[in-house]
Amino acid sequence: MTAPSSPVAAPPTNTGTGAGIDPRLTLLLAVSSGLTVANLYYAQPLLETIGRSFGTTEGATGLVITTSQLGYAAGLAFVVPIGDQVSRRRITGWLLGLAAVSLVVASVAPSLWILAATLLLTGLGSVTAQVLVPLAASLADDRERGRVVGTVMTGLLMGILLARTVSGIVADLTNWRVMFAVAAGVTVILAVVLHRRLPETELAEPVPYRKLLRSVARLLVEHHDLRQSALLGALTFAAFSVFWTTIAFHLADSPFDYSEATIGLVGIAGAAGALFASAAGRLADRGWARSARPVMTALLALSFAILWFGQNSIIGILLGILALDIGVQGTQVLNQSIIYELAPEARSRINSAYMTCYFIGASLGSAVGAMAYDAGGWGPTCALGAALAVVSAVASIPGSRGARPVSRSANLPT
Repeated sequence: MTAPSSPVAAPPTNTGTGAGIDPRLTLLLAVSSGLTVANLYYAQPLLETIGRSFGTTEGATGLVITTSQLGYAAGLAFVVPIGDQVSRRRITGWLLGLAAVSLVVASVAPSLWILAATLLLTGLGSVTAQVLVPLAASLADDRERGRVVGTVMTGLLMGILLARTVSGIVADLTNWRVMFAVAAGVTVILAVVLHRRLPETELAEPVPYRKLLRSVARLLVEHHDLRQSALLGALTFAAFSVFWTTIAFHLADSPFDYSEATIGLVGIAGAAGALFASAAGRLADRGWARSARPVMTALLALSFAILWFGQNSIIGILLGILALDIGVQGTQVLNQSIIYELAPEARSRINSAYMTCYFIGASLGSAVGAMAYDAGGWGPTCALGAALAVVSAVASIPGSRGARPVSRSANLPT
């Protein structure tokens, strides 16, 4: 597929003939992505405790997650596109500074609504992760891009999942406010490390910001593969958020009656699923991205059946989490492997279009998931997640208009 015409000049790109990206830099990008995106998820296993502390309902408390994801979506839409034009080192410094300050305020928030507002800003600052993923794709050689993106995404997804474990343990030993203070300190350290280690990259000729944003919309209009991947991403992450926003309520209730630390430990099952991201990247490198996506989305649908049947068994819950996370992580890496080949000179803007849809889906999934649980408990919650997964499975079937195999030619410009 040819790249669309764009008003933004393309920066010089890797042709795939060099040595590729330094493995140590890949590891740094993976760890950094995980630590920054973790800021969005520390609150999830603490929702029951936060709700009790402010005297709010489960539905209202769930909005804490929704606002942080909306902040992340705003950063994806309005900040990530400038990664094709402005030094990524500079962008990450600004964003991580904002995240650190907002986390400090969150740790002393006097009300749920102030906490939600500060976490919206935390979400905006945590979009650093989505500045780093396209950077990794641009620095990688053509033949290793799927693997490199899969490695960085493994770090990002491990951050999402292990954030719950860490926050549960910290809150159980201290209280939920300490977790946000600790996260602020980690974010400051990360900002210093990235400022020293990130490479400077050549940039495109500057263009007006409004024109840059219009070019993001144009990419969505001109590329069927991008639209299809964005739809799949939104649906699968909505289902993912339906589960992870409500599981703390379910496990805090009878018959489990788990503490924050125990609820957080459940995230380890999801972390095992996140390790599949690297395997999905290798599938993409072999040209199997499109044919593997229906398998991943079908597994996601199956996971909600397991979660419903096993709702009163921790073994059933853990098996459902493993299937759910493999399905979501696999779909995500396969989607990104497809879209990063569409317009190599515009990877930050392509990532912006895709991930904005992805996190709009996440924020809606968090909101309706919390309402479903508040209204009817675990059964309606699983039915909602399963419905989203089934729609995504249908939408992922190959052979739709405009789809064709991803080229892995060594001559493809990157």
